[in-house]
Amino acid sequence: MAKGPTPGHGPLTGVRVVELAGIGPGPFAAMLLADLGADVVRVDRPGGAGLGIDPVHDLTNRNKRSVVLDLKSDEGPARVLDLVERADILVEGYRPGVAERLGVGPDACLARNPKLVYGRMTGWGQDGPLADRAGHDIAYIALTGTLSMIGRPDEPPTVPANLVGDYAGGSLYLVVGVLAALQHARAHGEGQVVDAAIVDGAAHLATMIHGMLAAGSWQDRRGANLLDGGCPFYGTYATSDGGHMAVGPLEGRFYAEFARLLGIADAFPDRWDLARWDELRAAVTERFLTRTRAEWTEVFAGTDACVAPVLSLTEAPHHPHLAARSTFVEHGGRTQPAPAPRFSATPVSVRTGPALPGADTEAVAADWDVPGLRPTPRD
Repeated sequence: MAKGPTPGHGPLTGVRVVELAGIGPGPFAAMLLADLGADVVRVDRPGGAGLGIDPVHDLTNRNKRSVVLDLKSDEGPARVLDLVERADILVEGYRPGVAERLGVGPDACLARNPKLVYGRMTGWGQDGPLADRAGHDIAYIALTGTLSMIGRPDEPPTVPANLVGDYAGGSLYLVVGVLAALQHARAHGEGQVVDAAIVDGAAHLATMIHGMLAAGSWQDRRGANLLDGGCPFYGTYATSDGGHMAVGPLEGRFYAEFARLLGIADAFPDRWDLARWDELRAAVTERFLTRTRAEWTEVFAGTDACVAPVLSLTEAPHHPHLAARSTFVEHGGRTQPAPAPRFSATPVSVRTGPALPGADTEAVAADWDVPGLRPTPRD
């Protein structure tokens, strides 16, 4: 069923966004804008994306609407420009130069709408020696040094899914960028291009680490530092049933409570004796292996020891704290993370399920006053 815009659902209510369909960080960024209340119209291509999941289950397309346009046809680019004329933001994730060749690049769009914020999402950025090369999350975080920090020192770096590159270094920076540019456009009547590159964002995420490196308090090798698993009281430990507990009592008073509850307080009075860190790690490992994850969870419940069970994706929604906050919600029979963050005056929500390609053409044509979106009747 076609969906109409839902008024009054989030601080971006009234903001119109055109999303040129892609994969990964672009759709997630557009989802975040939609979660915050923007009217996001996704321009899907005929036949769908080359890589992706069944549109029925693609939660990154929730709270959006979809039209299908062939940008390689004579009419496709013109219809996109019709949408652009009425939009505040455009998001695209093509390789540099592709949007220009399709006739929907920044020059064409800003000529049609000088106040438009044109958001570009790529891995390498719009310029530089690698700008035209293919890539994925893992390559971007590898090149920035971010990947080198993750994992055990005696093993290859651990791949953190595509969260650090695509979504943290990519999507979130694109959203910050287009919203900042939107503020400028509304204050000065001037649109602009936002060049969001995953390599830039992933590097920027490590700003504090670079500061610690410069100060001599961080070694440029993984598994040797306070926050990368090198510290025996900041990491994960296996339990007797094959589960894991996450441990992070960095502050003195929190560590004292942790050590007391774990039963090692008398054995290691000086936790900052780095020469005994291997010994301390062995003791913590041995203690956690004496009980199950559930038993240790009960031991540390209600304390400030900074210890938590490592839950799976399917377990997490049922945790009492997350359930109380409705951190996960169910919509259309699918359990999914709720929109974040939260707003006191303009609450956000999952309003609609994933937008199915082309399902909203008639509604968007009417709401955005773009009659050309409607298929031309055949004789």
